Amino acid sequence: MRQLFLSSVVAATGLVAAGQNAFAADAPTSAVSPADAMNIARKNACMGCHAVDRKLVGPSFQQIAEKYKGDAKAPARLEGKVRDGGSGVWGMLPMPSHRSMDSGDIKKVVGWILAGSPAK
Repeated sequence: MRQLFLSSVVAATGLVAAGQNAFAADAPTSAVSPADAMNIARKNACMGCHAVDRKLVGPSFQQIAEKYKGDAKAPARLEGKVRDGGSGVWGMLPMPSHRSMDSGDIKKVVGWILAGSPAK
């Protein structure tokens, strides 16, 4: 009986770990701390049109994360939108291009946004 219980615990632990790994694979990864991502966003004027939790000129970062949740192509798509600008997805006002923004910084900020723009 004890061996059956231990086998069940080991199997359940494996399923939980596998589930966590599957969830982690869905979540965007960002090698930057939230504070650093926010500083990059401020330095590149992102915060002039976007806020973390409310719409300003453009959508909030949290609205963006929700819209693209589960979309494997979202990081590349959003990196392109930041670099090249765009319009029509969130309304009539166009988002200006940010061609002078470092591509590594774009990746970091987009990863942070898609992670839900955590504060910590």
